[in-house]
Amino acid sequence: MPDKLTNTVLKLSSALDDQSIPYFYIDQTALWLQGVINECNSISVSIQWDGFESVISHFNTHYGQAILEHTDEKSIATYKIDSYPVSIECEYNTVIRTNPYMIQVPLENYNTPSVSIYHYQRSSEWASLVNDYLRNMQDRITEQNEQAWNQQNYEALVNRHGTPDDAADKLLSNPSGKLRSLLPYLPNLEGKRIANLMGSHGMKATAMGLLGANVTVIDFSYENERYAKELSQAASVDLTYYISDILKLGPEHHKQYDIVVMELGILHYFLDLHPLFQIVNQILKPGGHFILQEFHPISTKLITSKGKKHKVDGNYFDPTIQRTNVAYSKHLTTDNENANAVLQRKWTLGEVLTSLADEKLIIKQVVEEPNIKMNDRGIPKLFTVKAERSN
Repeated sequence: MPDKLTNTVLKLSSALDDQSIPYFYIDQTALWLQGVINECNSISVSIQWDGFESVISHFNTHYGQAILEHTDEKSIATYKIDSYPVSIECEYNTVIRTNPYMIQVPLENYNTPSVSIYHYQRSSEWASLVNDYLRNMQDRITEQNEQAWNQQNYEALVNRHGTPDDAADKLLSNPSGKLRSLLPYLPNLEGKRIANLMGSHGMKATAMGLLGANVTVIDFSYENERYAKELSQAASVDLTYYISDILKLGPEHHKQYDIVVMELGILHYFLDLHPLFQIVNQILKPGGHFILQEFHPISTKLITSKGKKHKVDGNYFDPTIQRTNVAYSKHLTTDNENANAVLQRKWTLGEVLTSLADEKLIIKQVVEEPNIKMNDRGIPKLFTVKAERSN
């Protein structure tokens, strides 16, 4: 049975929907809706500013005369509804519907518009609570993602790349070819100590080893480790492989690596990029370089492509955490939807670069690369960031 607060929020939402006024919940109410806090002693909602007078007129009829407050930036009307203080506010000359942080939160089978918790991550009042919540949630999501990446992954790798022996033969014939997109950002690898974070099946790590590097892969999948170890042994490369959540690396890794490499389909496994880039900073030697190569968010968040047709139907700024199938599931002969499900948060380019800078990594180069397919000409496919740890 819904509790009193839930009933009051649903009542308020129904009244605003009846008025056809755009709105979303903010502050303490938004954090409660998204599970950051367990209790909420007041309700705050922001509505479209040019509908404020009509909404207040309606609410005055049903809930008594509002206490009004006006500033240069906003107006606020306060009511008492079901014993809860309820603040209805409008921010002048802003548009609710296009706010980049607006999400829909399920509440008793009702999609409730709310400001995402990421809006409050830089707030002095709420940042500590939000960061604690994201850390705890990251642990749960990493556990779920780890389980997904240990379900039939070795089988999928063999189906996609061939046996480790076959894959090693191809690498031995042309190790630089496997690193083609990364080589412009890497120095001579001879003798360099490299950490390949979330290095998966070890293809890139083994290729770097063939070019003279001492490479360590850090990944949470033991099925990835199995394939990578068999691959590197077949290629006569001495590869170190740690099975670990990279956010929990111990101090034995600190200042140990000349280069840290992360590439293709990794960032979306993290609910907050700051702890990740903090780890990168810690494990790099002073003056060491971080090479990040990822799928461009224009392609992953905004545009849907099918053959020659492209549709702009996404929300580039969408901060919601999404459930999807693990990447390798298409290479399996059988499908287990629950076992192969992962949770992801997709990031904008601005969020990535800002998080890097926040963690004292000096950005040296940002390159956006186009899709090589003729039908996708002009659409960015990848971006690469080269950053340096300060001395």
